[in-house]
Amino acid sequence: MHCPFCNTPDSKVIDSRLAAHGAQIRRRRECLNCLERFTTFESYEVVMPRVIKANGRNEPFDEQKLRRSLMHALQKRPVTQEQIETALSTIQKQIRSLGERDIPSMTIGEIVMQALYQLDHVAYIRFASVYQDFQNVDAFRLHIEKMNQKNQSE
Repeated sequence: MHCPFCNTPDSKVIDSRLAAHGAQIRRRRECLNCLERFTTFESYEVVMPRVIKANGRNEPFDEQKLRRSLMHALQKRPVTQEQIETALSTIQKQIRSLGERDIPSMTIGEIVMQALYQLDHVAYIRFASVYQDFQNVDAFRLHIEKMNQKNQSE
């Protein structure tokens, strides 16, 4: 693994542990040249279904796009990187478990909203406002009222 600080190709593993409910291995590494420490995550690669966009276009699933969406919604929220990695892993696992070769982007959006709802309600509302294209403050208010009613019934 190349060092992100000095680009030396050699580093040693200091610590390894499971992350994201066993779907990843978190490795703490130390560069043999500059002695800086950094963390890497190792995960298996599986074929994800293709995404059918709202306009009918078909494109490959993009994990980085999903990550950016989550990170944007969770910006400045009290959520750890490990919680985010776990959510990403859970979302992808749910998508794969559908067993479809092609999956509508709307379905992915619903799965992401469920994950964000469990993780952080503010991030959930942020994501929902973009995903559901809120046009005014009343749309926010209505969605928050529905969320509060759901919380009270649980």
